[in-house]
Amino acid sequence: FLKFIVTGAVIFMTAASLPAQANRLKDIASIQGIRENQLLGYGLVVGLSGTGEKNSKFTEQSFRSMLNTFGIKISEGTSLKIKDVAPVAIHATMPPFAKVGQTIDVTVSAIGEAASLRGGTLLQSMLRGVDGNVYAIAQGSLVVGGLGVEGADGSKVTVNTPTVGRISNGAIIEREVPDSFSNTDSFVFNLNRSDFTTAKNVVDAINDMYGEGSAVAEDSTSIRVSAPRNPAQRVAYLASLENLDIQQGDDSARIVVNSRTGTIVIGSNVRLKPVAVTHGGLTVTVSEDPRVSQPNSFSQGQTTVVPDSQINVEEKKGKMFKFDTGATLDDLVRAVNQVGLAPGDLMSVLEALDKAGAIDGKLEVI
Repeated sequence: FLKFIVTGAVIFMTAASLPAQANRLKDIASIQGIRENQLLGYGLVVGLSGTGEKNSKFTEQSFRSMLNTFGIKISEGTSLKIKDVAPVAIHATMPPFAKVGQTIDVTVSAIGEAASLRGGTLLQSMLRGVDGNVYAIAQGSLVVGGLGVEGADGSKVTVNTPTVGRISNGAIIEREVPDSFSNTDSFVFNLNRSDFTTAKNVVDAINDMYGEGSAVAEDSTSIRVSAPRNPAQRVAYLASLENLDIQQGDDSARIVVNSRTGTIVIGSNVRLKPVAVTHGGLTVTVSEDPRVSQPNSFSQGQTTVVPDSQINVEEKKGKMFKFDTGATLDDLVRAVNQVGLAPGDLMSVLEALDKAGAIDGKLEVI
């Protein structure tokens, strides 16, 4: 369990130390080869109310190509008014074991100068995989959550993103992705977080249930498990495997500092070595208060602006706090709260502790 330090007004949230809980294998690992596949396509959205493309050569070319497929030929010199048409990129995710005839959701995004896709309809478009093959065909009316309105004087109001829409069940799968589900003698479980202790616990749990040698750890991430060849038996076998309770190993002791947001997260396994820390700040303030110098009457002088700089130096009294052997996160949080360090000051203290070798753990600045 992690104990969080959320900074803004520096707030410390500490979780009580609880015994480690077991997780299902399906929650901490995935099966190698059983994965989603990304699909990408290009198409045209029509039926827009004047919010489409303004003047794009590739949109005209796409529109001409579409009309040519229906036997309508337009000469190259003819100018097309395409303000009701918009070129779009289409992407979708194909789940594992998706079958021909099933449908998937698609997301449609404008790639030209279209102001809004609201009310538009996507014409039939091919979705390809990374291998270049067509795996699905998309078409349908868009649901757009955004809204954009523009006045004649150039003023406009935009709500959310009107140039991105979604079509629920908008693509029909036309080709299946080949898999090796039934062609191998084993499965490989890949842990979501690499850890030798967790990998050993997975092997022990599987071997205790199905016999010694059923599972072998290849490294800190992959566990190879023998499996029956019969597809029906494989499904039942995997169903029992993925519901096994696995005791996860403790994460390595680390402190993560986000220098951009000021967020600091300290793992519960972090320990401090005996060390004394003091931290003070010197604040220098320079303020300018220019004065106007007015000459006396009949002096033939000129009115001038005279700079008046004031410098104020304020030094905060630094407080020292000491950590004994085996000091925990609770000790650090208590000391920081007593001193009242700001987020930037706390980062400086942590970096200094790491440089001094006083942290039993790893400091990561992201």
